Amino acid sequence: MTVPKLTLSDNSEAALAKTRADVVVIGTLPGENGPTLADGAALADAAFDGKLAEVLATLGASGKAEEVVKVPTLGKLPASVVLAVGLGKQAGGTVTAEQVRRAAGAAGRALAGTERAFVTLSALDLQAAVEGLVLGAYTFTEYRSEKGDAPLAKADFVSPADGAPREHKATLKAATAIAESVIIARDLINTPPNDLFPASFADRAKKLAEAAGLDFEVLDEKALKRKGFGGILGVGGGSSRPPRLLRVGYKPAKAVKKVALVGKGITFDSGGISIKPAAGMDDMTSDMSGAAAVLASVVLAAKLKYPLEVTAHIPLAENLPSGTAYRPGDVLTMYGGKTVEVLNTDAEGRLVLADAIVRAAEENPDYLIETATLTGAQVVALGKRTAGVMGSDEFRDRVAGIMQATGEGGWAMPLPEELRADLDSRLADLANVTGHRWGGMLAAGIFLREFVAEGLPWAHIDVAGPAYHTGSPWGYTGKGGTGVPVRTIAAVLADIADQG
Repeated sequence: MTVPKLTLSDNSEAALAKTRADVVVIGTLPGENGPTLADGAALADAAFDGKLAEVLATLGASGKAEEVVKVPTLGKLPASVVLAVGLGKQAGGTVTAEQVRRAAGAAGRALAGTERAFVTLSALDLQAAVEGLVLGAYTFTEYRSEKGDAPLAKADFVSPADGAPREHKATLKAATAIAESVIIARDLINTPPNDLFPASFADRAKKLAEAAGLDFEVLDEKALKRKGFGGILGVGGGSSRPPRLLRVGYKPAKAVKKVALVGKGITFDSGGISIKPAAGMDDMTSDMSGAAAVLASVVLAAKLKYPLEVTAHIPLAENLPSGTAYRPGDVLTMYGGKTVEVLNTDAEGRLVLADAIVRAAEENPDYLIETATLTGAQVVALGKRTAGVMGSDEFRDRVAGIMQATGEGGWAMPLPEELRADLDSRLADLANVTGHRWGGMLAAGIFLREFVAEGLPWAHIDVAGPAYHTGSPWGYTGKGGTGVPVRTIAAVLADIADQG
């Protein structure tokens, strides 16, 4: 994990005059006759005698979202280049945090090969600018023989005009910790499955837990069998690399609430005997994105010292076909005693999650947040960038609203009662899939609800699309693992700490 060294600087003429930055980053907005300069850019503009917007216009700049235009300073500033990044149209006359985050991300990508930047976007929103720049600058080059341009090494963020210096330092610290935790998740997701499998994931999790002072427990295949975790064992039975169940816990002295996190950790998903098509199967290296997110989130809870007891329960398995793989038609006895008829071995995530959800509920948490790359139906219904949020109505809506506010884009979805009958089994308590294509994401949510303790506020976040990006980079999102929904979980934990 490589994160730029971040510092705070005054938005003053003296600070700009003595900066050692190679690049000054400013924001632009669309105007009637070309771009206009956003707050924080005045000092750079003064060095151009108030004509920086005109210079940018002659270079074709418009201020549209994520547009990047570079202007040589020709000695007018200590930095050699001004990098102007578009924020896009203002909604209601204000620039949103997500606009700042995406603009900063575009700048972070453009600053590859740069040693140091002086960033004025933070005058608009310090937290968004820090998160966006750090995540935009992220690269994963561990497996490349030639690493290419080094990512940005240092960044000086100007302090907003309002607020006290102490508040700004706290914001910088929190935003940095959040971005670092997203990168923890991204690094795990981007590690190929020949190197990241249940046991090696557990080893990495243990190192992170020890570094953060967290409680750590791992159940191997023998312990899973002894304790009756039939879902995890069933899914992982086809691989030579056996499954694991992790418990990673943060427990401060005076916790006001207890929150359980559960994340799906299928380190590779071939579909098992119900095998997936070959095209695109390589993307299934990301099927442990939920596990990566909740592990990163409990580490973050410790870093930010939330007054909450936060425990991550992480089921890990590799879903492969073999002579020992579970089959369509098998009946699994889940942890807690419920039985499930397997109709499709590619609906494996809900099976490992069910075991972990029951285990998490044994500790009587006040809230349960569970996340997974669960269903292709999520992508069909909501696309690649919008997660589906299901669960108990009030908490579901709370999580979905927070997810939208963070820019991670969740949408509240129902759990229609009429779909429950479609999960009835001729042999067992329920089947793992329905016999039709309709409402697949919702049916998966209904399946999971069967294992949630009565009265426990819970939310399931289906990130099948948002967790892994295969297209061109945009904003602060490059190719590969995105780290969604780490920032949402962080914001929900902060909200619970504040509101209960």
